[in-house]
Amino acid sequence: MGTIEPRREFVATKPTSASSSTGTASTSHSETVNGTHEFKIKGYSLAKGMGIGRYITSETFAVGGYAWAIYFYPDGKSAEDNAAYVSLFVALASEGTDVRALFELSLLDQSGRDNHKVHSHFNRRLDGGPYALKYRGSMWGYKRFFKRTLLETSDYLKDDCLIIHCCVGVVRSHTEGPKIYSIAVSPSDVGQHFGKLLESGKGADVTFEVDGEIFATHKLVLAARSPVFRAQLFGPMKDQNSQSIKVEDMMAPVFKVLLHFIYWDALPDMQELFGLNSTWASTSMAQHLLAAADLYALDRLRLLCEAKLCENVAINTVATTLALAEQHHCFQLKNVCLRFISLPENLRAVMQTEGFEYLKESCPSVLAELLQYVAKIGKHSAKALAYHNESYLDGSDVNGRRVKPRLY
Repeated sequence: MGTIEPRREFVATKPTSASSSTGTASTSHSETVNGTHEFKIKGYSLAKGMGIGRYITSETFAVGGYAWAIYFYPDGKSAEDNAAYVSLFVALASEGTDVRALFELSLLDQSGRDNHKVHSHFNRRLDGGPYALKYRGSMWGYKRFFKRTLLETSDYLKDDCLIIHCCVGVVRSHTEGPKIYSIAVSPSDVGQHFGKLLESGKGADVTFEVDGEIFATHKLVLAARSPVFRAQLFGPMKDQNSQSIKVEDMMAPVFKVLLHFIYWDALPDMQELFGLNSTWASTSMAQHLLAAADLYALDRLRLLCEAKLCENVAINTVATTLALAEQHHCFQLKNVCLRFISLPENLRAVMQTEGFEYLKESCPSVLAELLQYVAKIGKHSAKALAYHNESYLDGSDVNGRRVKPRLY
């Protein structure tokens, strides 16, 4: 007889408490970094007739890490399909590959009824997704944005001026996942170590006498931070007495701030250090410090001073700041000052300041550049400057008084 084998069953079981399982997850986020630019076209009737394919462009503006510009074609972009229309585009003005973005171009209604002409990617479904720009100069827009004859009789044109509003939304994507571990890293404190070295005076091997005040410093630190100090302390033309050096034509507080920056790589709290709690005093210090930074080739400090002076440009200090910018080749700061002075509401007031007298005597060539800026603003301002320049012939102000030039 045959034997009967016992029946064996295989049953799947759940993991016991001794078993373990893991799972992870991540999420991709896509969003837009948005920015806007308003482009005014004054004198539309003079731009009209410039020719098919010719354009007026806005200044570049930054959105999402890229530069952009608006292009307006008064006579259309091409003859074959839109010569009777104005064309409007936004273009990528910096290098980029496959920059994906949403766009909105609007012609603003100047009647106050907010009946703007809007072409927008925003807030609507896009079958093809955001528009992709492949290279610098790539454009998005409309060859037939608006029929020219209709535009010229519409509320979009007022006082021979058009206002175009552009919005760009650059698409950014990033993926977030679980952080298995993280270790907090403290920020760099090397500046504190060097700063405390300056405060303690330990190991100091060179002193500077500035306006009767003595400063103990370290040759290697100064030489590492400034090529001018390096040449002065270690170069072939180094000072014979390199243990004690006298600095001429600089105030002690300015040299103190200069040293603070060299050691700490940051500017001190001026109010805490000197009690400078007014904008005027702070501007005066920034002016002197900019000159010192240029003298010792401290480029970052020079830029910090330029930025500070740009923020605090004002009637009573802008002329001396402009002279300083010209003397030390600070072109961005110079441009800011020229634009500020040339405004009709500022021009006459600035010309009455002592700083403007100093500007005329120390940097007469800048006046020609100022006239060019004024000419762009209007004839009224130009006449005001010409009137004041009559006093330039004898170096006096409008009341016949001579004023000693100064920077502070």
